[in-house]
Amino acid sequence: METNVNTSQQSITDLLLQAARNHPDSGIRYCLGGADAAFQDQSHPQLLDDARRTLGGLRAQGLRPRDKVVLVLEQPREFLTAFWAAVLGGFIPCPMAPLRGDPERWAAQLTHVDALLEGPLIVTSGSVAAELPRVNGLRVGLLERLYTAEPAEPYRAAPEDTALLVLTSGSTGNSKAVMLSHANLLASMTAKNGHHWLTAADTTLNWVSFDHVAALLECHLLPLSTGGRQLHVEPSVILQEPLEFLRISSRHGVTMTFTPNFLLGQLNAAAERLRAGDERLDLTRLRHIVSGGEAVVRTTGEGFLDHFAPHGLARDALWPAFGMTETCAGSVYSRKAFPEVDRGSEFASLGTPVHGLRMRVADADDRELPEGAVGELQLSGPMVTSGYYNNPGATEEAFTADGWFRSGDLGRIEAGRLSLVGRSKDSVIVNGVNYFSHEIEASLEQLPGVAGAYVAAFPTRSAGADTEQLVIAFHPDVPDDDEAMLHQVLTAVRSSVVLHWGFRPFLVLPLPKEAFPKTSLGKIQRSLMRQRLESGAYEAEAHAAAELTTRMLGGHTPPEGATEQALCEIYAEILDVDPGSLSASAAFFDLGGTSLDILRLRSKVAERLGATDLEIITLLRAPTVRALAQRLTQGAVSGAPEYDPIVPMQTNGTKTPLFCVHPGVGEVLVFVNLAKYFVGDRPFHALRARGFNEGEKPFATFEEMVDSYVEAVRARQPHGPYALAGYSYGGAVAFEMAKVLREQGERVDFVGSINLPPNIKYRMAELDFAETAVNLAFFLSLIDRTQAAELPGRLRDLPEEQQVERLVELAPPDRIAELDLDIDKFANWAALANAITDLGRSYRPTGTVPSMSVFYADPLRGTKTDWLENELRRWDEHTTGPNRYIEVPGEHYTLMGPQHVASFQAILRRELDHRLADADRIARERAHGASAGVTADTTTTETGRSC
Repeated sequence: METNVNTSQQSITDLLLQAARNHPDSGIRYCLGGADAAFQDQSHPQLLDDARRTLGGLRAQGLRPRDKVVLVLEQPREFLTAFWAAVLGGFIPCPMAPLRGDPERWAAQLTHVDALLEGPLIVTSGSVAAELPRVNGLRVGLLERLYTAEPAEPYRAAPEDTALLVLTSGSTGNSKAVMLSHANLLASMTAKNGHHWLTAADTTLNWVSFDHVAALLECHLLPLSTGGRQLHVEPSVILQEPLEFLRISSRHGVTMTFTPNFLLGQLNAAAERLRAGDERLDLTRLRHIVSGGEAVVRTTGEGFLDHFAPHGLARDALWPAFGMTETCAGSVYSRKAFPEVDRGSEFASLGTPVHGLRMRVADADDRELPEGAVGELQLSGPMVTSGYYNNPGATEEAFTADGWFRSGDLGRIEAGRLSLVGRSKDSVIVNGVNYFSHEIEASLEQLPGVAGAYVAAFPTRSAGADTEQLVIAFHPDVPDDDEAMLHQVLTAVRSSVVLHWGFRPFLVLPLPKEAFPKTSLGKIQRSLMRQRLESGAYEAEAHAAAELTTRMLGGHTPPEGATEQALCEIYAEILDVDPGSLSASAAFFDLGGTSLDILRLRSKVAERLGATDLEIITLLRAPTVRALAQRLTQGAVSGAPEYDPIVPMQTNGTKTPLFCVHPGVGEVLVFVNLAKYFVGDRPFHALRARGFNEGEKPFATFEEMVDSYVEAVRARQPHGPYALAGYSYGGAVAFEMAKVLREQGERVDFVGSINLPPNIKYRMAELDFAETAVNLAFFLSLIDRTQAAELPGRLRDLPEEQQVERLVELAPPDRIAELDLDIDKFANWAALANAITDLGRSYRPTGTVPSMSVFYADPLRGTKTDWLENELRRWDEHTTGPNRYIEVPGEHYTLMGPQHVASFQAILRRELDHRLADADRIARERAHGASAGVTADTTTTETGRSC
């Protein structure tokens, strides 16, 4: 079917104008949740009107045609409205995903994009703006303030004008901006529909965020060009419950959609739940599902078609496809050919190119190779980009001398059909997202125990796997015979990848330096390492690393009984490991679980074992399969019957245990990610406030709290030396505990305060119930930073019950469900936090300890220098020896968050080791009479980094 560009269209503005004129009763449906949730409809004329009113606000910001507008918007309706406002104004939109929870990477990305795009306007929402990191000179406009009363008239762009800039994925400080012109996009829409054959009667579905080019082009511009209805749902809805992808398709009569292969694998795994629940779907109208972004595994695709054929899914509904940002997304489709043409293959072929796109396979000298030969895939046609904005070097490298675009993929063409066999670029595609090897490596090289210039991040794919998997090879910079230290580095590498990028590496491989092949310029040859791995060259090292981990976690204990077996399967699913490798006696967090996984674990235990009232603290107190199974079978899923402040976060290691006191909210979840780094090093125990469990009353006095914690610590560790620390409010508690223990004749060799001065009463005096409840809501991510600043003043005059109700009403329902909160539970927690705050309002530090280690980050307000010199150094008044003030990265609320915990743990563990070693040395010298000049109160010396 030959198609041509509609000559009446000279810019993509015409797509929206024609849709509004010719298909006024159709438009966009925004799903506000899963299939059973409500939705909002926006007709094509309404979208046009909303965009024109927003255009007026953009022009009021001083924007002129060809100015750049970066769209940092998460809600689909907000994004599409702002996108079209920019297009109608002749401005150049550039989508960007927010990097929430990682302000340093986000700041680096914003700084780079601000320079690359020459000072663009950042358009975002109030909630996202509250999280924007500080970047000098950044221009920010809030979408909700851009609407104007009168719709503005559109600008008429020329076909050759740049219509859209799309940042290359996976990068931060080195992103390139792909230029797509109006002519590129119009040619692409017409060519795509030569394969899709969409009409105004079709309904499409998109769940992918708009920084992915397929979401904007395949699932918005294409159906817009035909006048059809399109559905958009936020990614979290599908990622949290893959079956909603098909449920939404069933309810709304979806005929075309898009998804990477990894979701097909998740749907295969979920199919049994659908059958067990006797749930029926109607997929008879789902004509085709385009699958791109990563290779389609043939067995995964066939399994998907088999599983859902009973629900009406056509046997030829899955279309493996290929496309890049540089080719306007999908440009090669296997239309109604899978799986028949791919019998016996591991991966699906990708089909034939759209009309106008030419493809060839070339050798290293860009000479076209014959059919069936493997070489670099190169492309040419009207939908191919002209290059990268403001980056002539990258543009020149991207094209051959005769004008073909270098895809960076290795492939072959047989009978006109494309198959990919690998990549020449150094990156890893996990769940459809591209991650650049050099960025992962640069981050991991900062970890203690990882040798610089000897880290390699590269992909592998096990037979039948649904997505590529990441391998991290590194040279451990640790003594050859120190297994405990090697295990700590393995744990740190794995945890850092999970916390920083959100997925687990398939293999973490410690190797000798000579195992890293390098070019003459010193560049690690990742592709060669992948070949060696897949040929079995590193089996001995991988086996040794796995054996070390098992040994450090206490050996392998097989599960017993149905409950333990079920829990092993749940742990394995979350941690992406073989269930048979899991020991029933190993703690979930020691095995690689993080705070991000606790809620998933709780949800799956409720789903599979019916424990719907399982509390998060129970998972912390019973983290092993065996301990949790015992709690479940005994029906004691609501925590320990008697109050015990000690929560053992990790129990391995022979060094002096560390006891960490909770912050002002009383809870200890903040320590989960930190404790992981102490596996095999020293036990890590957290102290949790009294009052969380039913019938428990909060402490009546500060002294009662301190005495209770000291008693619990001594029950766990009868005699010193002790190591104590406290985060925020907990720093003062740790100081008082140290005094009591010393009065009892015990050695306390380490006292740490994490970012709080001794005189907490001044901060506590500022916190009334409204401020405390709002801080708790912010701590739990129920509200954003802007709301946290504004709400106390708005709520303070209301009764406390109404304050709590308003905070819960403002919270995202999904977050409330994740935390198993309701109004009563949040009210009780807020009352407990307020009671803890009350104890601090009258607290006045007295007495001394020998010395303290004070860790300081950016304060809640003011400068770091002022915070250190005028507040934190007041600890000098309460020690007889010199204190150490150690700077740590991040802010008060983020220093133990995913982006900083790897750095913080290294600083904390190093300080612990130094202080405890010094104390041991001095104690030995005194015992042998060699410490004549040391006073009785001085048990540490100034070593290491100090400020």
